Amino acid sequence: MMIVLIPVLTFAQESSVGLRLGEPLSITYKTFLDENFSVEGMIGRAGVNSAQYYRRSFENNRPSSNAFYAGHSTGNVFSINARIAYNEDFTDEFGITEGYLLGYAGVGGQIRSVRVNYAYTDSSISPTTVFGENRTNIDFGPEVFGGAEYYFDDLPINVFAEVGLFMELLDRFGHLRLQGAIGVRYIF
Repeated sequence: MMIVLIPVLTFAQESSVGLRLGEPLSITYKTFLDENFSVEGMIGRAGVNSAQYYRRSFENNRPSSNAFYAGHSTGNVFSINARIAYNEDFTDEFGITEGYLLGYAGVGGQIRSVRVNYAYTDSSISPTTVFGENRTNIDFGPEVFGGAEYYFDDLPINVFAEVGLFMELLDRFGHLRLQGAIGVRYIF
């Protein structure tokens, strides 16, 4: 019985750092608290929301009652995530003879910041002049996610793929965003 648990027990207190390619694009740090639970922190660049999202945001908070949306651009996109996950070893179920396969699912929190530069016209000042206004769009909320990661026997790395769902609590309550990524981490 103890021989069966050895691969799972080797994960306890293991830490890894790597690159997550997807939404959000991040540097990721993951460490195991015990053989099943891990925590992860990510810092990186989040994707922007749709053009309709920012247009609606402008129209809900116009600089004046005569301001009309003309366009926008985005920049300085930033994201921070903190997560906890339950991990389960699926190596035997898939008949894997080299390395280890873990499935995982968890919850976390995410904060995203995007600089939005709005262009608009104001008919009360000048109908042909385009004005600008810079705003910072901050989104905060929980996320749920699940995925799998493979640990190589002879290399101190793992590769992973995951999918998740982020829900805004702040700025636009209830707005959902599908997220996903692939990545690689160095184990130390």
